[in-house]
This record gives sequence, structure tokens and C-alpha cells, in this order.
Amino acid sequence: MIKHRVVITHWVHPEVIEFLSQSCEVIPNTTRETLPREEILERTMDAHAIMVFMPDIVDEDFLFTCPNLKIIACALKGYDNFDIDACTCRGVWLTIVPDLLTTPTAEITIGLLIGLTRRMLEGDYFIRSGKFKGWRPELYGTGLVGHTLGIIGMGAVGQAIARRLVGYEMNIIYSDPIPLAKEKEEAYGLTRIPLNDLLACSDFVVPLVPLKPETIHLINAITISQMKPGSFLINVCRGSVVDEQAVADALASGHLAGYAADVFEMEDWARTNRPRSIPQALLDNVKQTFFTPHLGSAVDNARREIAMEAARNILQAFNGKTPQGAINQPTRLTIS
Repeated sequence: MIKHRVVITHWVHPEVIEFLSQSCEVIPNTTRETLPREEILERTMDAHAIMVFMPDIVDEDFLFTCPNLKIIACALKGYDNFDIDACTCRGVWLTIVPDLLTTPTAEITIGLLIGLTRRMLEGDYFIRSGKFKGWRPELYGTGLVGHTLGIIGMGAVGQAIARRLVGYEMNIIYSDPIPLAKEKEEAYGLTRIPLNDLLACSDFVVPLVPLKPETIHLINAITISQMKPGSFLINVCRGSVVDEQAVADALASGHLAGYAADVFEMEDWARTNRPRSIPQALLDNVKQTFFTPHLGSAVDNARREIAMEAARNILQAFNGKTPQGAINQPTRLTIS
């Protein structure tokens, strides 16, 4: 019996490769680098499954070149880089791993919030400069207690953040078309208000929305102008939800007090007009910004389990089952 061939586009924990290799021929990426699209296509041309990650793009042309694919297993939650309609029409499962990043993302959000508002990066630079000779009154920040945090999109990550901030004595408000159950609002101390009102009265604004055509640059020059003067913006969802140049301008004018991010517009490869770099004005502005290199998912156990869950989806499809993480129902299925 010929084994199903599985291509893995990025480095994964060896346990994942070992797990799949028990019943499949696995073609892994043994480096820590992102493979060029041409090399991925060459590896996948005769493959039956592919495990993909954030930098990857699967469109109609990709599927045409790889006609034997039965499943595309995304080791991620946001799938805007993948053409779900094309997969469905070609009889290819598209699966995601929906909730294993909730806790790590909530943690990095709170870390960025505290690091930015307490000026930790400036403090670190000050120590390393050799200028610190002992305490004196400078580098004062805002703190969190008694301030208002506005969350745009109260999904799993928003709820995880709110749950962890209960003890910080903050006023937490949120904007979402779908309200939370009353018991959750009461447990987390949440109040749901319209987006315009949230922007106007929040000291800290955290967008937590998926990247869709309607959410690209949701935070732009206009919405930033509606934010409370001297407020802070923290982005951990997708880079293109925020117009980075508009943020740089608002920081320069003083309307925004600070910006922290773990995600950036240049990472959203599916956008044909995406910026190819972070605005230099943001990189140079050490006093008002705090950045991390997409650390929201950088937790060893979480990354291993995400890849393992994607691997389970692959095996479920090969066994003729509906994969647990399926987000489509292919119109024609021929698993063999």
C-alpha cells in the first residue's frame, strides 16, 4: 500500500514528524526558514496533504499545480491566506486549529500593555546605557489601575484578556455585534458599548478582530482621531487591522501616547499592496512604542500541540472522517 505523502512547510517539533511518519511519507522543512513558494510547490506537486503556516498562501493556482491534495491543514487560527472556496470546489479539506493560541495571545497582550504603559523598554535601555546611578523621579508611566481598557471584538482572546485583568481594578468595555452572556459580562466586569463611544473613552484600545476586507485598516487616521487624546493602542490580532503610517503620524502629533504591537502589516502576505517593511518612523520612536516579533504563539508546548492538532486533522481526513478542525465541506471527496 502506497503511503500518503505529507508536506510540512515550516519547522515543527520532531514528535509531530514521528507521529505522521507512522502511516505517511513525510517531507518536512528541517530548517527554521520560510521556503520559497516555488520550492513548496515542487515538494507538494504529488503530495496528498500539506501542513501550512502563517507565511503560506494557497490559492487556485497552487491547487491546480498540486492536484492530488486531499487536505490543507493550517497550523493556525486565521485563514485569510487560504482560498476556502477554491479548496471546497476542488474537493480539498481546509482545517484550522482554532483555540490553542488563546492563552498565549492573552498573555502577550497584557505583557505589551504593561511594558508600554510602564515604559519598560526605555528603562531597559537606560540601565544598559550606564546612565542609571540609582533611583530618581523619571520614566513615570500611567499604570493600569483605575483606567479604561476598550476591547474591539469580544471573542475567545478578548474574554481571556478580560478574565486575567479582573484583579487589576480596571474599567473594561467592549464593542462587538454579538453581546456576551450577561453572566460573563458580570463575572469579568464588562460593559458593551458602540465602537465610537469605546474609542472616545478608552485609555487603552485593543482590537481583536480577524483580518477580512472590512477590517483592513479598521484602525486608521479617522478612527484614531476619535480616540481619546493621550491614549494607547495595542495590536496583537493582525497587522493590517491597523494603518501603521496613521499610527506613526498620531504618535508624532501627540494624539496617541503609545503603540505596542506583536503583529505587523508586512506579515500579511495575501495583501498584494501590503507594506514591505515597518514604517521607519515607528522603529525610530523608542519612547512611544514597544514591539515584539510575533511572540503571541511562541510558547513551546503550544506550538507543538498546534502542529500535532494539524497532524491529527490530516490523519482524520485520510481515514475518511471529517477532520475536527474542518472549516469547509468539500464538494467531492476521494480519499484513497
